[in-house]
Amino acid sequence: MPNNTTLHLQNPYGRQNLSLNGEWSAIVDPYDNGYIDYRYQPHTVEGYFANRKPTSPSDRVEYDFDRSEALQVPGDWNSQRRELFFYEGTVWYKRDLPSKPSGDRRVFLWFGAANYEAKIYVNGFLAGEHTGGFTSFAVEVTKWLREAENFVVVRVNNQRRSDGVPTLNTDWWNYGGLTRDVQWVETPGAFIVDYSVQLEKGQLDKITGWVKLDGPTKEMVFTLAIPELGVTVTATADETGTGHFEFYAPVELWSPENPRLYGVRIMTADDTVEDRIGFRNVQTRGCDILLNGQPVFLRGISIHEQAPLREGRAHSEADARQLLGWAKELGCNFVRLAHYPHNSHMLRIADELGLMVWAEIPVYWTIEWDNPETLENAKQQLVEMIERDKNRASVVIWSVGNETPLSESRLHFMGELAKAARKMDSSRLISAALERQEIDPHTQMIVDPLGLHLDVLGCNEYLGWYDGLPDRPDGVTWQTALDKPLIMTEFGADALQGNHGDALTRWTEEYQASVYEHQIAMLEKIPFLRGITPWILTDFRSPRRPLPGIQDYWNRKGLISERGEKKQAFYVLQKFYERMARR
Repeated sequence: MPNNTTLHLQNPYGRQNLSLNGEWSAIVDPYDNGYIDYRYQPHTVEGYFANRKPTSPSDRVEYDFDRSEALQVPGDWNSQRRELFFYEGTVWYKRDLPSKPSGDRRVFLWFGAANYEAKIYVNGFLAGEHTGGFTSFAVEVTKWLREAENFVVVRVNNQRRSDGVPTLNTDWWNYGGLTRDVQWVETPGAFIVDYSVQLEKGQLDKITGWVKLDGPTKEMVFTLAIPELGVTVTATADETGTGHFEFYAPVELWSPENPRLYGVRIMTADDTVEDRIGFRNVQTRGCDILLNGQPVFLRGISIHEQAPLREGRAHSEADARQLLGWAKELGCNFVRLAHYPHNSHMLRIADELGLMVWAEIPVYWTIEWDNPETLENAKQQLVEMIERDKNRASVVIWSVGNETPLSESRLHFMGELAKAARKMDSSRLISAALERQEIDPHTQMIVDPLGLHLDVLGCNEYLGWYDGLPDRPDGVTWQTALDKPLIMTEFGADALQGNHGDALTRWTEEYQASVYEHQIAMLEKIPFLRGITPWILTDFRSPRRPLPGIQDYWNRKGLISERGEKKQAFYVLQKFYERMARR
């Protein structure tokens, strides 16, 4: 079970902060000697977290951060050093910290992500720990800071675990390390820790939400201001530190055609947090998805957090602009961020560009469905995803998993996740990427009982690649007993960019393009289809793909190569989206 001793700190970018990005000293520790002794007992003194230095020539200290090579943060260790390409295990990170602020100021270290388990030590003391490789967390470090000479040491371990989320087997690279931004955030003694500001479900002019305060005094007055709307609302938090508000305002609604964002300021007497928030409403009606009350077809693409034009995990605003810019060029109004929560830059830039988002947790393939601790781990990651991104207008769907096999225990597990997501946020739609059942060679059926728990059905199918040749979709019809919209969340084929041949030669651009042509002809005939997110925008690293000269540990289903070169199928899909946009 995750031993998370961290908290959620909303929007560190809108607060007083100091970036801790840059070079961190790093020690690679494959046997975890810096954490456990030879009897497998945790160190109390000799651990690397102490950052000890010899006090005399006779003193024995068998590590030294200051003489060790550095790693860039944010960044994964696999792509920074060739010898760590396949490495899974422990790496220790260390850097100096500023002096303790004066007065009653509080300090938090905020981590955009650390894959997979992290322990954070400040001046040798364990300040917090976190499990889960794709969600942000904060650790308050105030009481461990000194007037000068502060340091933080972080133990990161990315070993795959059978009881983990994700579990042992995935089709993406297990990039380890401090893979996203790290920030030093200062607050007053009593401060704004979290907030939600959104349109009430089913309304187009009623804004509701809440503010959560933390500190010795929680019953404080706070103010919410949206200057462009002429709105200023004042309320008082209760004894739990939570205050609610609601008001009507003539908002200009956010949409892909008009991604309107408003400056929002939340204030107490001593604290201020600023954000940019869009207001829109998303619902379903029968087989339709409604955005701001109007039916919408989701012209999408799936995206992995693979860095464009370089190796490694994507993490920066520039990475997000490149990836989402390609999606816009393709003609998308929607992206599926697979198969885990992506970095917050992706969501904020999707807000800005007018791209609706499917956000997902890494409940992927075969999880330990009967393990209650694994379920709690998955719930925690779901909660952390929703906590971070609940104010992003772009997020229209929370997904609770991908390609999970049918069983009673799995149905209970996934049903609990869907229930938890709906309880936390009823304003968005709930979905999951399901698998298909073949009734006969010409009939595909979506019969997964998990669909009863969902607002939108997702389905992955690879007719023409894993199932037959490119013409396999011809004459295939789709059925479901549920009166719900369908998003075809995955289809596609592998192609090495620049590899050419006829449309029946695997791994060629022509084969991939042909699959897309036949797929589009089939998809246009599905009466309850309301969106597609083909697999996938760009080629991405995967240890499951070793074929020399073709894959070389890359999944080649991207419409764009790792060098940014577009394949023929990119233009096939782009042409289809141009036609869809004119309807």
